[in-house]
Amino acid sequence: MSKRRNDIILTAVLLLAAVAGLLLFKTLSRQGDFAVVLINGEETARFPLDTDTEFVIETDGGVNTLVIADGKAYIKEANCPDGICVDHTPISRIGETITCLPHGVVVTVKSEKASDTGLDMVA
Repeated sequence: MSKRRNDIILTAVLLLAAVAGLLLFKTLSRQGDFAVVLINGEETARFPLDTDTEFVIETDGGVNTLVIADGKAYIKEANCPDGICVDHTPISRIGETITCLPHGVVVTVKSEKASDTGLDMVA
């Protein structure tokens, strides 16, 4: 009985640590300045998050439609088989990404400062 109780306590502590880490990340991360489109690892476009736009990303694998609206970026349409990129929540904070593996497309949010990660770190 004691072993089971210890397992439950350990699980609860791990879950609380995970939730605290997620809340800390969300609290400390900052709004990004632009969305960067990478196709097969190469940057192909940048869009400021403060300007609403719609952009069609064409690759050898297919087509994705990127939308920037209300300071957030999201994939509106994609002709990939799984559609995971379309189901992803809009991104706006530094470091957040949306990935479409079938098309080799990655959209990530960055800041104007090259070294800005959105988090303050202590070495």
